[in-house]
Amino acid sequence: MKLNGRDISALVARPDDRIPAVLFYGADAMRVALKREEYLKNLLGPNADEEMRLARFSASELKKEPAMLQDALKAQGFFSGKRAVFIEEAADAVSKIVMDGIAAWEQGDATIVVTAGQLKPSSSLRKGFEGHSSAKCAPIYDNPPTRAEIEADLKKAGLAHVPMDAMDTLNALARDLEPGDFRQTLEKLALYKYDDDTAVSTRDIEACAPTSAEAELDDILNIVASGRADQIGPVMKRLKDQGMQPVTLTIGAARHFKTLFSAASDPSGTANGVGKLRPPVYGPRRDMIVRQAQHWGERKLQIALTVLTDLDLQLRSAGQRAPAMELVERSLIRLAMMAQR
Repeated sequence: MKLNGRDISALVARPDDRIPAVLFYGADAMRVALKREEYLKNLLGPNADEEMRLARFSASELKKEPAMLQDALKAQGFFSGKRAVFIEEAADAVSKIVMDGIAAWEQGDATIVVTAGQLKPSSSLRKGFEGHSSAKCAPIYDNPPTRAEIEADLKKAGLAHVPMDAMDTLNALARDLEPGDFRQTLEKLALYKYDDDTAVSTRDIEACAPTSAEAELDDILNIVASGRADQIGPVMKRLKDQGMQPVTLTIGAARHFKTLFSAASDPSGTANGVGKLRPPVYGPRRDMIVRQAQHWGERKLQIALTVLTDLDLQLRSAGQRAPAMELVERSLIRLAMMAQR
């Protein structure tokens, strides 16, 4: 039986040991692994490995010794509690072995948990689970976590007081980060707020969010748009040390100023223009874009975009011999000086 997103969340949160087998599959191995890990933890409890209630097989091992699966299903250990057999990196080569195991499954046997990469609709493994009356097929798509999933993760982390603006910031962060990085950010946030009963703020989230070259890029674009020319040099040095390419920096600057121009040129006002941006922006970043767009105005933003277009063409020119990063830095200083006027 194939499950939708809501059914998968319900299954992972409240596993049913009457289900003989579950298949988690998807293109993003990290997302699949996180769902499988959460499902097994909720099904077996925290000490399954130590109590030998979880057997692990790779698909290659199972292919060599097919009998291992049914032996593991029926095996009884020294510890009481639910048991599971986990088969990782499965493919059609082991679909018959897995389906035979499901056919032999009886109440009280170990639950079969299978993970796989992207499976085509014609996959025998996928079709076997989708067509079974009791086994569950859980496709994991490359979508960011839903608001309900984020709220559930916050609750697990012990973060109860999360106002709307902080939740909007977390939603935006979930779209930008890989699943594992986002989960680590929530864990770090929980430690950051340990023994602190005040509500989670956007500043708390920013303090715990991972720092990357993209964050440094945002920093320098905000410095330029705010007219702080004296701060450009040190940030440019960090970007250069991180391997940021001049063309990438130029494209990022053009994208930022196009965003400001789109907001500033909205006939209903800058704030309304920011509200129409896609993807949407929230919290302090939204306020900052509104301020910058209002400060620059439509006319100066047109000039800024012309400067960046000329810079991009110069960098891509075959006859360009001047140091590329220095050209970018000079143009950014010029823009910062424009912001001061």
